[in-house]
Amino acid sequence: MNKTTIAAFALTLCAATPVAAAELPATGLVEDGSLTYGVAATFAPFEFQKGGQLTGFDIDMIQALAKKLNGQAKAMNMEFKGLIPALSGGRIDLINSAMYMNAKRAEQVDFIPYLKIGNQVIVQAGNPAKITGRDDSLCGKTISVTLGGIQENQARADDERCKAKGLDGVKVLTFPTAQDSALTLRQGRADATFDSTPGAVVLQTEVPGVYETVGAEFESDTSIGMATRKGDTAVQGAIKAALEEIVADGTYKQLIEKWKLPASVSIFN
Repeated sequence: MNKTTIAAFALTLCAATPVAAAELPATGLVEDGSLTYGVAATFAPFEFQKGGQLTGFDIDMIQALAKKLNGQAKAMNMEFKGLIPALSGGRIDLINSAMYMNAKRAEQVDFIPYLKIGNQVIVQAGNPAKITGRDDSLCGKTISVTLGGIQENQARADDERCKAKGLDGVKVLTFPTAQDSALTLRQGRADATFDSTPGAVVLQTEVPGVYETVGAEFESDTSIGMATRKGDTAVQGAIKAALEEIVADGTYKQLIEKWKLPASVSIFN
């Protein structure tokens, strides 16, 4: 799904006259009357665990969508790399995990975009490795990232770019969660980590004086979306209808404000 398609989808929702959200499909769900969704709860502020409970923007949003659909939202928390196989295998109805939309994933799932975000390079406070951003200062450095996430792809692309220039490559360390990646940086076992702009804000707010960002935000128009099985028009249509309603009644905007995301993340103007 390209940016033109995403923009058209957003404009359609904004221009549409709100109608009652469709009911959940009567058949074809993992559990009748419920949306069983896959989530990798490692990506604050979108999905993470606090006190043993799932929380975050996406968790609140799926609850709001399920309410519009007169159903329940039931989570299956798993590693990020297992989300698409679980969806394709029929173990979940939907992926709701701040999934970055790209062409490779769009070959495997159908997306419903709902936010756009950027990414930043995060280093230890004081920047001991003297990294200046997502540039050649990363060459020869170690970057910690979440396994299977877009940040891993970005770090490996930087490794190839450095080597193509005849410079030392980037050592990429992968971890199950963004929190693990950040901890590795804090412990000095990595020189930098990549995270979303909202994720960087969370890190600097929760542990002030430990991290800082360097360089400009990159890939700042990356869309994230919920994902349904290829050709599953029933679930796709129900989610789109419910999303239309939470945009129209202000719930979507309220969730952006609650989780202190910048207003620029909205794709609905």
